[in-house]
Amino acid sequence: VLGRDIWCIRITNENNTKQKPSCLIDGCIHGSEWEAGDACLYLAEYLLINFDTNETITHILNSSEIYIIPLVNPDGRQKNNRFNDNGIDLDRNFDIDFGRLRGSVFPLGKLFGRIKISNLPLSTDPYREYTVLHKLFPSFPRFFTNCGRRPFSEPESQAMRDFMIELSNNDFSFYLDCHTATHCICIPWAAFKPPFEKSKQEQYIYDYIIEWVTKNTEYEKVDDVAIMNYKASGEITDWCFKEFRIPSLAFEILSVDYEPWIVGGKHDNLVHWMKTTIPVFMYLLVNIENLHDWETPDIQPSLP
Repeated sequence: VLGRDIWCIRITNENNTKQKPSCLIDGCIHGSEWEAGDACLYLAEYLLINFDTNETITHILNSSEIYIIPLVNPDGRQKNNRFNDNGIDLDRNFDIDFGRLRGSVFPLGKLFGRIKISNLPLSTDPYREYTVLHKLFPSFPRFFTNCGRRPFSEPESQAMRDFMIELSNNDFSFYLDCHTATHCICIPWAAFKPPFEKSKQEQYIYDYIIEWVTKNTEYEKVDDVAIMNYKASGEITDWCFKEFRIPSLAFEILSVDYEPWIVGGKHDNLVHWMKTTIPVFMYLLVNIENLHDWETPDIQPSLP
C-alpha cells in the first residue's frame, strides 16, 4: 500500500539447468508476527552456508528451486501491526469462501474509502476466553477481522496470487506459510465452507506430515478445544490448495504465550525459535518430489 517492495529469495544451483520442482515458503503476512519472517531468513542463510559441505542440502539445491518471501506484509511489519496499511487482514483477502461472517471475517474495506477498521473482537482473548455469547452459540466467531471489500483487493495479496500462478508453471510442489504463535502445523480447511472435500490420499499426506512434525519436533497437534470451532475464510493456504491442488500448510511458530495480537508479543528467545523451525523446513524440502506427486513423504532429513 505504501509502495514498499516485497522481496523474494530464489535459492538453487543454477549450474543444473534441468527442470526442477519448486516450492514457496513465506512469512509475516501478519506484520506483527516477526518470527515468521525471521525464520525464513534463517532458513535461507542455513541453506547457503551449508551448500557444498552438507550432502543433504547440496542435493536439495542441486535438484530443486526454493523460493522464500520473508516479508509478505512490509507495511504491517514496519508498524508492528497484524494488518496492512489499509487495515486489511491479508490472510483473509484470498478468493476462498470469501467474506463469510461465519468464517470470522467481514468484507468492509475502508469505510467511506478513508476510515480503517481492522478487527472487531467479541472476546478479549479469542484463543482462551469464552464469553456468554460463545457459551450460547459455540460455533459463532469469537472475533471478526476485515478481509477487504473483495478478494485480492490489496496489492500484497495480488502480488502473492500472481507469483504463485507463475510458480504453477514451474513444477510448484508445496507451499508453507509461516505464522505465530499457536505452536503447530495447520492444514486446509480453515474456511467455514470449503469448496470440496480432500481426497483420501490428500488427507493421508497431510496427516503423515502432522505426525512426523509432532514426533520429531517440539511442535504439537492443533488443540481442537483451544480453538473451538474457529474458522477463517479467505486464507492463503486454503486458496493455494484449492487453486493448485498442492500440499499447502501453515506453520505456527512460537507458543500462544507469545501471541503478538493478544498479549503484545515478547519477541525474545529468537535463536531458540529459529532453530526449532529447521527440522520442519528440512523435512519438507527433502520430500519435495514426493509432495509434488502426493506420495508418502517418508524421507528422513539429516539434522544436527
